[in-house]
Amino acid sequence: MSHRNVPLFQVFIRQSPEVTAKKIKQVLWEWRGVFITAPTVALLILVLRSLGVLQLLEWATLDLFFRWRPVEPTDSRIAIVVINEADIRRAKTWPISDLVLAQLLETIKSHQPAAIGLDIYRDLPVEPGQDRLTEVFTSTPNLIGIQKITGDAHGDSVNPPAQLNELGQVGAADILLDSDGRIRRILLSLKDKNDKTIYSFPVKLALEYLKPQGIGFELLDRERFKLGLGKTSFVRLTENDGGYVGVDAGGIQILSNPRNHLCRNQMPHCHVFDTVSMTDVLENQVTPDFFRDRVVLIGSTAASLKDRFFTSYSNNWVTAPAGVEVHADAVTQLLSGALEGRRSISVWSDPVEGVWIFIWSGVGAILGWRFLRIRSKIMILALVSGGSIGGGFLVFLAGWWIPIVPPLLALISSAVAMVGYTAYIESENRQTVMNLLGQHVSPKIAQAVWNSRHELLKEGQILGQQMTATVLFTDLQGFTRITEQTDAQTLMLWLNEYMKAMAAIVLEHDGVVDKFIGDAIMAVFGVPIPRTHSDEIAAEAIAAVACAIAMGKKLRSLNQQWQAQGRPTVAMRVGISTGNVFAGSLGSRQRLNYTVLGDTVNVAARLESYDKTLEGGVCRILIGEETYHYIQGKFPTQCIGSVQLKGREQPVNIYQVLT
Repeated sequence: MSHRNVPLFQVFIRQSPEVTAKKIKQVLWEWRGVFITAPTVALLILVLRSLGVLQLLEWATLDLFFRWRPVEPTDSRIAIVVINEADIRRAKTWPISDLVLAQLLETIKSHQPAAIGLDIYRDLPVEPGQDRLTEVFTSTPNLIGIQKITGDAHGDSVNPPAQLNELGQVGAADILLDSDGRIRRILLSLKDKNDKTIYSFPVKLALEYLKPQGIGFELLDRERFKLGLGKTSFVRLTENDGGYVGVDAGGIQILSNPRNHLCRNQMPHCHVFDTVSMTDVLENQVTPDFFRDRVVLIGSTAASLKDRFFTSYSNNWVTAPAGVEVHADAVTQLLSGALEGRRSISVWSDPVEGVWIFIWSGVGAILGWRFLRIRSKIMILALVSGGSIGGGFLVFLAGWWIPIVPPLLALISSAVAMVGYTAYIESENRQTVMNLLGQHVSPKIAQAVWNSRHELLKEGQILGQQMTATVLFTDLQGFTRITEQTDAQTLMLWLNEYMKAMAAIVLEHDGVVDKFIGDAIMAVFGVPIPRTHSDEIAAEAIAAVACAIAMGKKLRSLNQQWQAQGRPTVAMRVGISTGNVFAGSLGSRQRLNYTVLGDTVNVAARLESYDKTLEGGVCRILIGEETYHYIQGKFPTQCIGSVQLKGREQPVNIYQVLT
């Protein structure tokens, strides 16, 4: 039955279990480099990642994706009242007095905002005006103050305003900084020293704004600590989520997801949110509805106070936002998620990330394997790397922070490792070819063998194959007599001169010198690359006969030279047979030779030694019937007859090539 149009898997499963197992073993062996390199590199990358070596690079990639993200419109629900250097000079003091702060809050309150966030620590009175400020605190139910819960390198903990604390109108102003000083996480809540849960300042403002809609937090999944808020949900960040390694995940944290804006990376006077100064508010230079139904945050942006933080969008202190703007980013993130369903940044689980890295390591190993030239490998590797970055960015736009740097590193490392491994294997294969064939093949055949090395070589040997080839045997007539009459040194020089000349002729006719046996030479035509077409086989048979004729001519020339030098002269016999042979490596790792075996070899040897009384001049050439069939009409021949060769039961027709 023909396999044409039959699915490959059906052909595969129809084969015997032994054949299937053999093919699977062969595939595993051929791809061993990929199967070893891919998991090894992936494991190494995972180890490096677990040690935090790649953390900064992964953070930098996340920052880059934020800056690449399309610009989003200004959130009209947020307004900021800033206290800048001009405001401090006007107030002539810092902190500003309770009286000035009370006046500011009263003015904003009169505009009926949805919530007011006072991002100024006020645990101690600043006279004059303490009583008036206290009255404002107690009479403004939508006013949220701040406290600092945790002490750190950036300062000790700070108590909240007493009146606001009693009313439960205080949020934690603690800001989370990564080890490179940037903000990529925001707090939803944390515990104070009394183990009391305190909402963060942005959360308190967002919940105050959402209160009329009846929106608040609800626990969706206790095991993963997944919280719902309106149309969105948040999963608590753990210490190794995303590109983080062993981060302090105290409290309830989520990844920061600030909007991109035209003002990002620009001068500080370009504000991401609608912004007015304290002086503008106190002097009634804002429209009556400017604060209506908005979340209004009050905080300092004066350079002298150094209340600025690096984010994914800022690269220097000039573009770094003030703390009040950082809190505003968090508020708009919460409101946009709750009301419009804007997604938070999610991450994969550790096992999924591990599989992802392993896949890219496998891709790199395959790209670095031997099927492509190095230039093609580099081009494809560059395209795949760019594609992985582009794909990672598209996934990021959908709300996922997936590993980019570890897979890229695995991709490139595996590819480089496989290129090196392939180079090593090819070096081994080249050495194998040279050891096996050495100087016994022509450059043309050597190149053909090297081009087909992946099909011919396995485990440092040339695979055994059955093929049709032409075998040539030569032997010197009367060599025993010469050895008895010649000293050893002269004999070896004379014999080497003969062997060298004959071997050169074999190579000139694209044959392979199989071996030297005393004064005999065995050569093969049509190996190690199998010849499958009859015209190819005929060409090898013709080459073998032409080689024998050329050997005879060369021997005549050598005899004339030797006679002039007083050295022995000889005649030679040649036997040539065409047919099936078994060709491959034979021997041990310490001594390995390429040779051919089979009845065709035996026939060629028997033709060479047949009837030594049969004359043929300086070079007698006898060929078998199969060879005669291929060379018929190319050389003058005569039929010797059907003879019984030694060691064979059936007679064979033999022919003599006339020279």
